[in-house]
Amino acid sequence: MSKIDFSRAEKEVMVEKLKSYFSEKLNHEIGGFDAEFLIDFFEKELGVLFYNKGLRDAQSIISTKVEEIVDTIYEIEKPVSFK
Repeated sequence: MSKIDFSRAEKEVMVEKLKSYFSEKLNHEIGGFDAEFLIDFFEKELGVLFYNKGLRDAQSIISTKVEEIVDTIYEIEKPVSFK
């Protein structure tokens, strides 16, 4: 897996969301630097878990769609009779 890179704008949104979460849910103020540091930790230490879960979910969706395609092909198959 290659390194997950977020744009500056994406990281800023994550920082604001994390600061808001700490404030609203934990009744604790966290600075932008600390929030970014925490995001970097999640990215480095836990990101692979989220990444792999996303891959498994995508694989499941693709597998389901392929099964639907196979069923559709069988439905349009023409009968063949040999005498």
